[in-house]
Amino acid sequence: MNLLLDTHTLLWWAHEPAELSATALEAIADERNEVFASAVSAMEIATKQRGGKLEYTTPLASRFLEVLADFGFKPLSVSCAHAQLAGSLPGDHRDPWDRLLAAQSQVEQLPLVSMDKRIAEWKISTLW
Repeated sequence: MNLLLDTHTLLWWAHEPAELSATALEAIADERNEVFASAVSAMEIATKQRGGKLEYTTPLASRFLEVLADFGFKPLSVSCAHAQLAGSLPGDHRDPWDRLLAAQSQVEQLPLVSMDKRIAEWKISTLW
């Protein structure tokens, strides 16, 4: 199975794995699964760390690709198709990072590993 990690899931995998559900932890750790982390998360983490909105400093903010490689995860870039879908998703959910991750999940047909129940309004496949 291929998976896309929500930003909080990636941060918890790196720093607080006890916060992950047993299902999420098992799926991410399963070497048969390809795990993707988005460029969206790279920007969100760097922005939040710069603004002091993360509880801890993380190397993901400055060495995103290197850390992904260490975890055996693959990067997922943002395409025009992702951006167009993100902008047209219905509802008033205003978080642009969530919108982009949901669009990537939908376009790439990757379940999003996320505990965020607000994302369910877009009817994407999630795992938690």
